[in-house]
Amino acid sequence: GKPVVATFHGMVDVGEKERFMALKFGLINRGASKIVAVSESLGDEIAGRTPLNSKKMEVIYNGIDSTAFERDKSNDFRQRFSWGEDDIIIGSLGNIRPAKAYDVLLRAAAILKNQEKTYRFVIAGQGDSKGKPTSLYKELLSLRESLGLEEHVRFIGFVDDPADFLSKVDLFLLSSSSEGFSIATIQAMASSLPVIATRSGGPEEIITNRENGWLVEKNDPAAIAEAIVILGDDPDFRTRLSRNAKLKVDSTFSLSAMLDSYQRLYSALL
Repeated sequence: GKPVVATFHGMVDVGEKERFMALKFGLINRGASKIVAVSESLGDEIAGRTPLNSKKMEVIYNGIDSTAFERDKSNDFRQRFSWGEDDIIIGSLGNIRPAKAYDVLLRAAAILKNQEKTYRFVIAGQGDSKGKPTSLYKELLSLRESLGLEEHVRFIGFVDDPADFLSKVDLFLLSSSSEGFSIATIQAMASSLPVIATRSGGPEEIITNRENGWLVEKNDPAAIAEAIVILGDDPDFRTRLSRNAKLKVDSTFSLSAMLDSYQRLYSALL
């Protein structure tokens, strides 16, 4: 006789080859008062692939502690790499794997190499396995060399403090070809950074284009380069995007917003 809430955190909860899947979903349909998905895209996919009752489904985003990303700006990268005060530093955060499309980032950086302004890129993400560089990481290093970008693009490996990393960059770039609900994008927005992200799945659910971030088509280096140049040349636009990004995270993707949503749900069921 107790209300039950079933929460789905990803499609890993809906294994296609899972034994007794029909029984599991039948029990959830019958017994759950409410079914929570942590993103709209996940909710749509679950509704399309399972017999779960969509009328019981509600979206509650996983929240982050947005206050942890309110850091003072740092000149660490400028000092570490001897970069100029007027250089625009673009940061990307995510382990090196195909879906992150860092090859597209490198080609966008190559387009920007001879611009009047100087653009620098810093990629934070693990590129090794068992202490050895992965084949993809080696390919990216080779591409960087062939494009003459050694002084323009830096791979710094895994970082355990994303807030610290984000405090050292001027702009955040998500170059992914496929992306779920991107926590890194939310972290960048919480850091009051202007964000450029590809239309790769999750970002479309997070960003309202040119209001609190900039969405570009995936696998398009020229579109990424163009967005970077426009933001690099317009500090007022950057400020507006970053201010709205912070407001969006605080209202929708913060820990307090998540807790408020669950409290409202539980109160209604009680």
